[in-house]
Amino acid sequence: MAKLYGAGPDEMVSGAGRIRGHWRALMGLIGSLGRPAIVERGQRLARAMADDGVASLLPGAAAGGLWRLDPVPLPVMAEEFEALAAGIVQRARLLEVVLADLYGPQTLLADGHLPAPFVFGSPAFLRTARRSSAGPHRPLLHLYAVDVLRRPDGAWAVLQDRTSLCSGLGQLLENRRLLNAAMPEFFHTVQPRSIAGFFELWQEALSRLAPHGLRDPATALLSPGTRDPHWYEHMVLSRELGCALVETGDLTMRGGSLFLKTLAGLEPVDVVLSRVDAATLDPLDQPEANAAGGVPGILDAVRHGALSVLNAPGSALGEAPALPAFLDHLCPLLLGETLMLPSLPTHWLPGAGAPLPPLPDGYAEWCFRPAGQGAAPELFDRPGVTGQGGLAAIALPPLPVAPALDGAGLSPEPFVLRLFAVSDGTRWQVLPGGLARVAREGTRLTGRMPGGGWCKDVWVPADPSEAIIGPAAQAGPPIPIRRTAGAIPSRVADNFYWLGRYVERLDRAARLMRATISRLKRGAPLPRELAELQTLAICLAEAQLVNGESRPSAGSLTPLADALNRAALPAIRDLQGRIAGLMESVRDRLTADMHATFKQTLRDAEAALDGGPLALPDLGRALLPSLRFANAVAGIASENMVRGGARLFLELGRRIERAQAVAGEVAIALDGPPARIEAGLRLILELCDSVITYRSRYLAVLQPAPALDLVLADPANPRGLAFQLEAIRSALLEIAGGADAGTAAEVARVLAETQAFTPRLLAAPNQAEEASGRLPEELRRIAAAIRDISDQIGRRYFALLPPARAIGVDMGEAVVLEA
Repeated sequence: MAKLYGAGPDEMVSGAGRIRGHWRALMGLIGSLGRPAIVERGQRLARAMADDGVASLLPGAAAGGLWRLDPVPLPVMAEEFEALAAGIVQRARLLEVVLADLYGPQTLLADGHLPAPFVFGSPAFLRTARRSSAGPHRPLLHLYAVDVLRRPDGAWAVLQDRTSLCSGLGQLLENRRLLNAAMPEFFHTVQPRSIAGFFELWQEALSRLAPHGLRDPATALLSPGTRDPHWYEHMVLSRELGCALVETGDLTMRGGSLFLKTLAGLEPVDVVLSRVDAATLDPLDQPEANAAGGVPGILDAVRHGALSVLNAPGSALGEAPALPAFLDHLCPLLLGETLMLPSLPTHWLPGAGAPLPPLPDGYAEWCFRPAGQGAAPELFDRPGVTGQGGLAAIALPPLPVAPALDGAGLSPEPFVLRLFAVSDGTRWQVLPGGLARVAREGTRLTGRMPGGGWCKDVWVPADPSEAIIGPAAQAGPPIPIRRTAGAIPSRVADNFYWLGRYVERLDRAARLMRATISRLKRGAPLPRELAELQTLAICLAEAQLVNGESRPSAGSLTPLADALNRAALPAIRDLQGRIAGLMESVRDRLTADMHATFKQTLRDAEAALDGGPLALPDLGRALLPSLRFANAVAGIASENMVRGGARLFLELGRRIERAQAVAGEVAIALDGPPARIEAGLRLILELCDSVITYRSRYLAVLQPAPALDLVLADPANPRGLAFQLEAIRSALLEIAGGADAGTAAEVARVLAETQAFTPRLLAAPNQAEEASGRLPEELRRIAAAIRDISDQIGRRYFALLPPARAIGVDMGEAVVLEA
């Protein structure tokens, strides 16, 4: 192992001990800036990665395995890159021909050019992906990535081919963007080639590979979801390529075609850029896909040419670790060319006792991988059992090294270089740059790319005379103007809805706790304050922040004070974690500024409550950032989100939660003898943030009718019940128009019932008796009605189930069955 790390060729220094020409400008700039400045730039880059890059995980998300970007890029000579690019294109063409044969006539197997046990023993070989001569013949490979190392003779060689998921392009995009912001002098000095043209060509290629030559196909990037370590990359790529970011649960098959389930109905999907393991795509073809979800029937649509999935299912066979052992022979046979970019010395070992040749001169050691499992990492001790298909033995040279910022200075670090190419079905284009992974001892060299690590941006110096090639302009009819809400998957709407509910729940919990703390800090309470504390304890218990045993008495406030730290504080942290997870799940729908605001304010809220139990004054102050976060969400939604589906469901969730809380808390505050109603009214005005408004309207006179009108029936009070109900009704009508008139009518009925409270109170001989007598039960019925409305919203838009209908009669009563 020691020979593998730190003893390889130096990318910066030549054999004569001189800095290579393509490194001189960069190292000259680093020298002129000085060590302190470079260290400070590295720290700035780390902060940028944490605040806005792939490492910017929210509170509550997993913190391990983040990417760290080195501030010193890895330049590659233009001439050397052109040679690499030519070899990559040839290798991609060769793998395409090999895969087409293995999933077609299988001549290579019949003629003995490839061993059948290695192919058929590979879990990447999908028997259902075999193509008949009469079926459509679209390319199997659309995207290709390759990991390369420098051989002892100085030439590059392939460590592994990646023909399935080809991870790393999203990280590469973010590396280039963040490095440009943190190290602008490097860009001015070295002037690397732009990578924007590659992604423009890739977007054009997705359209060219659509079935039936569709002119404007609907494309989607299929992701396993937010739990996948590369989800951030999927989000970045979907934005860059203009694809809808979807999960398997968002898709369904109808009539042999694929559709996206949206709030507006089913939307067709023509091209799928899949980042999901092909073995889990279709439970009808692959039983193991049942556990992972999958889309039943999707592979049948691919076979019949109704859908393009890229890379094609089964293409992971091109990653088989033993396949490079045969490519030197197959390239002249299939292409009539000598392989320009060879693999590292590779041998297929069909059995446990198969002999291993001596290690070639200049190489460090052998590593071993299952012959047909491209996702499996390397082992350095030969397994005693080879498994189905045998083993691939790969000779590894000492890893090349390049300077990287480690701590307070630069040090030579070993690395693996990943390069990328894309095809539109007729030609391949290699990205002029790449991703270098720093590979210290213990770092996985092969298999699937990890979700984190230490990486470098790879630069190819620009040639001033080089022509900039982009996609050809497409002629077409003018696009009609649309001002309707864009179609969003029901899953996304569900996430925004519950994000709104949890944000409002956090806001409400913080307000209840602060109101309680402000009274507990005063010591021995007056009778009015004790009544308020008892009401607050019930409200806290209803909000599941404390238990019912924490109710205070004149003799003891300690149980309630202790419960705030013991039970309420963990509940607040749990809400913050739930919000963090939901915000991560809708991150692809948030702009960078919106996400940064949400994330920073939420981090501040979490940091304020970090640690052990807090004294009551400290706890009261620590809850302020949670309130600021909730206000930030409300402000961002109002000023930065288009009045479309995402904003409407965020707003709907906030209003449902607030309406339910206001109705419930007002009912609790009024539920007592009329003589104590004043304490309840004061508390209601405080919790609804309406004290100043009430005083400006009525001075110091406190009466039930005007106070309850303000918090229940006034449609201009954004903290009042009527405002929430009107907002819910408007959002429902805007989302579905007349299609959801029934739910909107139910909201309107509840609103009318709420607004009838004021004239009834004004007409009552004793407002206090009227308010504390009938209103609490009526408000509880309103809270229950709001819960029913929430259930109807969930059934209609998230569960995608039709409403319950009475379909029969039994003994004079309707029998209701849910479809």
